[in-house]
Amino acid sequence: MTFKVDEIILGDCSDVLRTFPNSCVDLIVTSPPYANNRKRTYRGIPVDEYVDWFLPIASELKRILKQKGSFILNIKERVVNGERHTYVIELITELKKLGWRWTEEYIWHKKNCPPGKWPNRFRDSWERCLHFTKQEKFNMFQENVMIPIGDWSKNRLGRLNGKDTLRHNSKTLSGFGRNVSNWLGRDYVYPTNVLHLPTECSNRNHSAVFPIDLPKWFILLFTKEGDIVLDPFIGSGTTALASIELNRRYVGIEIAKEYQELALSAIKNHRKKMGDGKNEN
Repeated sequence: MTFKVDEIILGDCSDVLRTFPNSCVDLIVTSPPYANNRKRTYRGIPVDEYVDWFLPIASELKRILKQKGSFILNIKERVVNGERHTYVIELITELKKLGWRWTEEYIWHKKNCPPGKWPNRFRDSWERCLHFTKQEKFNMFQENVMIPIGDWSKNRLGRLNGKDTLRHNSKTLSGFGRNVSNWLGRDYVYPTNVLHLPTECSNRNHSAVFPIDLPKWFILLFTKEGDIVLDPFIGSGTTALASIELNRRYVGIEIAKEYQELALSAIKNHRKKMGDGKNEN
């Protein structure tokens, strides 16, 4: 199989990834089936087998990612027998043994999570987006995701006094501190590592769709125009749509033919709306 960009490949990513050349993609953004979820669609990987199932895939992802690239893994723990299973934590530990650097953890706060009632917990309103890299220095374009500072700054910064212009050491004597005057004159600031995004309400006939703004945020942060973004579990094509909007190239892999066709249809319609006449194979 020849590696091609702007294509949704039908097949099991465990097999397809082995055909890709080394260091060929700039960013990997994906949300694989969570343990024991989507059994009708993706056969459901048992929680106790999940780590062993994913590690060979992670090894191939590391091989094909460029040295300064990033890997974003959207995943969530599962409740088993009334308690959280540790398969995600175990997976992180094993990925580090493979040589992945667990650089950061972003939290996707789902603003419109569905209501529900459970005897020993409240409804889930967040998911992990784990950030892995191959080395300490990697491509990161922080200015692309800056946000407006907000109206709060007008009153707060308008009342600065001499003490606020000093760097105050932490009470723990860690060497870290704050200088409120650093906010002066700023219209935009860097965001936190919590992303406040609604879940996808129109699921496009797929059982697990994340909002397009989720991959868009990471694509903006870790790539530049023309870079190649891979989603080895692309589902209905959300990562590809985000890449197209941001002038990045994409590669998707999908094991279910019905979802591959769904993704291709979504891409075709998306290009029409954008006025791009490029045909998808």
